[in-house]
Parts: sequence; structure tokens; C-alpha cells
Amino acid sequence: MKTLPANRPANALTSSPALSYPARVMIGKMLFYAVSIAIAVVMFLPFFWSLMTSLKPSNEIFSIPIQWLPSEVTLEHYRKAFTTVPFGLYFWNSLVLAVSGVLANLFFGSLSGYAFAKLNFRGNKAMFRVLLAAMMIPGIVTMIPSFYVLKHFPLVGGNDLLGGGGNGFLNSFWGIILPGASGSFAVFFMRQFFLTLPSDMMEMARIEGCKEFRIFWNIYLPLTKPALATLGIFTFQAGWNSFLWPMIILNDPDKATIQMGLQAFSYNYQTDYGPMMAGALIAILPILVLFLLLQKYFVQGIAFTGVKG
Repeated sequence: MKTLPANRPANALTSSPALSYPARVMIGKMLFYAVSIAIAVVMFLPFFWSLMTSLKPSNEIFSIPIQWLPSEVTLEHYRKAFTTVPFGLYFWNSLVLAVSGVLANLFFGSLSGYAFAKLNFRGNKAMFRVLLAAMMIPGIVTMIPSFYVLKHFPLVGGNDLLGGGGNGFLNSFWGIILPGASGSFAVFFMRQFFLTLPSDMMEMARIEGCKEFRIFWNIYLPLTKPALATLGIFTFQAGWNSFLWPMIILNDPDKATIQMGLQAFSYNYQTDYGPMMAGALIAILPILVLFLLLQKYFVQGIAFTGVKG
């Protein structure tokens, strides 16, 4: 029987030694960060191209080969964005609509979510299932019925008691705000958060003689700041980026939104990419600022909402 030399490892005849556990963990982390960085770079490239396009001279936007960095930084596209269309007015209109939608959804969504989570009434679960089913219906399906209801709303916009003779809520900001004042997602989101809060406080407040709305407003609502911040970001983003519905409802150019204003840079089958990119970057600033201000609450809301129920 042959023996191995004294200076030769016993496992030399087999495969190379397996990596230790700390080494495998380190390699796994390195691969994770490498893949994450690669994905982040790919996701960031369109934004970087938009930013550079807004700062390039027009003759360098589609130069061949691609010129990522401008040879000369210019703010001409930003000036043109504000002079071609009343961009400031469109910015204000979008801000009014988005903030109004946020306030309405935060109030009605939290109120409805509290009722579904904490109040025992007949049809609670059945109505909540209907709400969940409504979330699965694409918004494009309900556009025609919503338009018809807004146009023929009684005693509004010149309409008579039967909803005829006028335009109802068409061509008004109310036609944008009311259909989304209490979205299904807002009710579902707040209901899930309220379920994570204990019911003992509610019972004690009832014993002390508090009315139901006061229990909701003074006790439970202040505890939902993370959920309200998260819902506020989602709602503001949806309202700010809305294009199709305002395009259908609003006919007055003075009531146009910032997304409708960006369309002005595409005409006669041509697109003026410089001012459009400048306007698009200006359009994302409110969402970016809002997220940076509420980032802490946003992360908490995502972490604590969603599994109970």
C-alpha cells in the first residue's frame, strides 16, 4: 500500500479545498453589489441622457458618434421651455390638482380604511371584497362612464335637474379631482395599516365617552404618519404625471397641466428634444423633493403596511 509523502496534504488527490463560509459570504456580497450597481447604471442612463440633452447645443443632441457630454453647456433649452408655452402656469395647475388629490385621498382613504379595519358593521368583508375587485379593473375601462357622469351631473355647469343642457364638471378642475378623491388603493392601503394598530385604545376611548370620529382623528390618525407619507407620495406622483384624463376633461389652455404642456414640443411629426428634456426635468423636481423630505416615513410605511388582514 502506497503512502502519501509527509509534506503533501491529504486531500491533494481530490478536488481543491472548498471555500470557507466567510469567503463564500464575501463572494456572494460582491456578486450582489456588482449586479445591483450594473442595474442601477442601466436605470440611470435614460435620466443622464435627458439631463445632458437639456444642456447640449441642438446640433449635438443626435450627433454620430453619440456625444454623452456637451462640448458647451447651454441653458437655452430651459429658456425656450418657458417661452414657448406658459410653463409656469402649467406647473401651478398641476400642483393644485396633485395637492388636492393628495389631501382628498389622505382624508377619505384613511377614514374609509379606519372603518373597514376597526368598525364591525354588516357587509364589512363583502364591501371590502368588492373594493379589491374594483382595484383589478383597468382605469381605461371606466373612462367613458366617468366622463358621462361628470358631463350629466345635475345642477352643475349649466345642467338642469336631469343632467341636461350643460357641460357639468367638464373643463373644470373638479372633473379631475372628484373621480379620484378616494381611490381604491388609498382605502386598501390605509385599511392594512390600521389593522396593525391595537384596538385596546379604541375600546378605552369608547368607555371614556369619545365619539367615533374623535377616536379616529385624535388617537389613530396621528399614528399613521408613515402610511400617510407613503400614500401621499404615491398619490402625488399619480396626479402629477396624469396626462390622458386631464387631456379628455380640460379644453381651456389656461387650465392645462404640465404633462399636457410637454406635448407642445411635438408638432408636425417632429419633436424639439432639447426644450422637451428641459421641461421634463423641471416636471420631476416636485416628486424628487417630496420623496427626499418624506423618505424616512416612506420606508416605514412600506415596511409596516400590507400583510395583516
